[in-house]
Amino acid sequence: MTSLRHFGCGVGARVLQRLRTGLLYLAIAMACGTLPGAALAQSYTFSSIQVSGLERIETATVVTLAGIGRGKVVSAGELNDAYQRIQGSGLFESVEIVPQGGTLLIRVREYPTINIINFEGNKILKDEELAGLVRSQSRHVYSPATAEADAQKIAEVYAAQGRMAARVNPRLIRLSGNRVDLAFEITEGAVTEIERLSFAGNQAFSDARLRQVLESKQAGIFRRLIRSDTFVPERTEFDKQLLTDFYRSRGYIDFQVLGTSTEFSRERNAFFLTFNLHEGQPYRFATITTISEINGVDAAEFEREVRVKSGATYSPSDIDLTISRMEALALNKGLTFVQVEPRITRNDRDLTVNLTLALVRGPRVFVERIDIEGNTTTLDQVVRRQFRTVEGDPFNPREIRNGAERIRALGFFSSTDVNTRPGSAADQVVVDVNVTEQATGSLSFGATYGVAAGFGANVRLQESNFLGRGQYVALNFSTAANNADTLITFIEPQLLGRDLKFKFNAFQKVSDNDFSFYQTDRMGLSVALDFPVSRVGRLELRYSAARDDLFEVNANSSTILQGEAGALISSGLGYTYTHDTRLSGLNPRSSLQFRFGQDFAGVGGDVQSLRTTALFAAQTKVFREAVTLRAELEGGAVHMMGGQQSRVLDRFSGNGKIRGFEPNGFGPRDLGAVNNDALGGNYFAALRLEAKFPIGLPEEYGVSGGLFLDVGTVWGLDNDGGGSVDDSMHLRSAIGVSVFWDTVIGPLRFNFSRALLKEAYDVEQEFDLTISTQF
Repeated sequence: MTSLRHFGCGVGARVLQRLRTGLLYLAIAMACGTLPGAALAQSYTFSSIQVSGLERIETATVVTLAGIGRGKVVSAGELNDAYQRIQGSGLFESVEIVPQGGTLLIRVREYPTINIINFEGNKILKDEELAGLVRSQSRHVYSPATAEADAQKIAEVYAAQGRMAARVNPRLIRLSGNRVDLAFEITEGAVTEIERLSFAGNQAFSDARLRQVLESKQAGIFRRLIRSDTFVPERTEFDKQLLTDFYRSRGYIDFQVLGTSTEFSRERNAFFLTFNLHEGQPYRFATITTISEINGVDAAEFEREVRVKSGATYSPSDIDLTISRMEALALNKGLTFVQVEPRITRNDRDLTVNLTLALVRGPRVFVERIDIEGNTTTLDQVVRRQFRTVEGDPFNPREIRNGAERIRALGFFSSTDVNTRPGSAADQVVVDVNVTEQATGSLSFGATYGVAAGFGANVRLQESNFLGRGQYVALNFSTAANNADTLITFIEPQLLGRDLKFKFNAFQKVSDNDFSFYQTDRMGLSVALDFPVSRVGRLELRYSAARDDLFEVNANSSTILQGEAGALISSGLGYTYTHDTRLSGLNPRSSLQFRFGQDFAGVGGDVQSLRTTALFAAQTKVFREAVTLRAELEGGAVHMMGGQQSRVLDRFSGNGKIRGFEPNGFGPRDLGAVNNDALGGNYFAALRLEAKFPIGLPEEYGVSGGLFLDVGTVWGLDNDGGGSVDDSMHLRSAIGVSVFWDTVIGPLRFNFSRALLKEAYDVEQEFDLTISTQF
């Protein structure tokens, strides 16, 4: 740690103090004309006490600190005690006690007053930042202890930024009138990076995979810009918990971080950090049984809530989810003070565990009240509604912990502490919630680039805790080479105090791109209600209205497009059902996502149609989680009603459906028109397969590789120009290689592809680069 030295403190000060004490004994002995040993036995009586050297402090204060009364018999030892009390008060730089017959003379020198405080040598941290850290203040009395603590605090802030070699020394500059300038001389030093993160004792997972788990990162090629590669001791403790959670969720019951070892590099500018691990063996669930130890409570009713499967990998989160569901069922049935006690029996021979979920009667304790402090902006109700428990309900420790996690997940507070304490009676408990507000609004600027779309920029103004009500408000404007999008969003996350999300969106999208010979202007709004229908399922109901304008169609474009020009208003109702296992977090290695939605236009307006889309996606990690496999199957259909025909704004294009083709590069095309316009289709289907894997480079470079295979098509027109346009379902496919690069300016993806199946009129795209960043 930082070594600090300053005037009047440290080893020199302690030596000086001992010397003064010795001189005091010698002075007493000499005044009495005896040896020191005899002086210690000598007693004194003082008829008066004189204090010299005072400027700001009253004489009575010094006399009180001395504790020696006039006419009182005192010994030399008591004189020394008086000296120690005066010196220990922290008011004086020097103290001297001299007996002179019947008079006790006390000479003191007060600590000087601080004139100004300076910071010297600092470049990384500005003076304003450092001034907010120190307790020493101008026009206040100088305190060596306070200055020492200030120097230590500054050094700690530098250490938190990875500058472990920072040194801070307080220095006094004497001025007239017993004043001083206090200067903190700072040597910032270089950033102490983590040159190497390694592990000992790991067999199931590679070092590369475990490094992905940690918050700390190795120094890479962007070491000058990335702070997560600096060594911060506090972050190491968090890394230990991340490793423990990682292994335990994968069945390693006995996993432990035995310790960490840190070693300075020879140049003393970097650390080598090693985690010593004990993995143990992965366990699986064997038998799962539910029993009831409460009269009148049938265990069979609760077995339906069990989400732990025999043969599945042991996971504490699975058990916790099951317990939460069972305890929630008990509350719904009006059963109070019911707790679920997990009892685990290990079978080390076959590496399995037997799980017994016992319904037991918990203590009869009620929640007296929930006290919330520290929320200067956020309303109490926003914090309070994160608890499923209210005042007067039976106390459930698990629900209180879950409520605390929901408060932290809001992102409104930099710290959240939830504790319980005894209430006004033995059966009452008080829940204390202490939070610290943090900024929830932001103004961000971003940039994007794609080979097709070119460069783009976006500006985003958002507030995630609008007026302290927990509401989300955002204004987003983005533009690329030939288009501009504006979006206004408002979200009330808990309408009427329930898990009912209200959404409002207003948008405008204007495009004039190089891949079509027309312009579009789409503007509209939508309102929606989103609510859960299961633990991993949500349903959104919405109303939307829009005005879609197709204009400035080129004279050399398809007659089909020219006939579709104009502005139409649509108004309709829709819904989307989403099933996403990532919401439960049960399986950290695999996830399934299903989305199905329909929009019916015809509630007023000019358009009558039914638009249906669906997506199924699955992802898993294999080969000890080193390789990620992902598959997506997506499709959609537009059905026009009332004798209407679809327009290009209603139909699906090939944009983003499969790789290896330019935007609007495949699908029905009017080859009879000079511009060979892409017309889109009423139907589309796409299958995308992808694998992402390491390619042998050090993971701190952030470079990985991938392979992909896409198959899909767009087809079907209501007006095929009398048969002049081929709108049949011709399959297209492409295979390719990807290079992923996580950089400080954003994630880059390079795609190199080749079409396997295509039509003669399709337009290929053999290379694509995408990047998105915020700053």
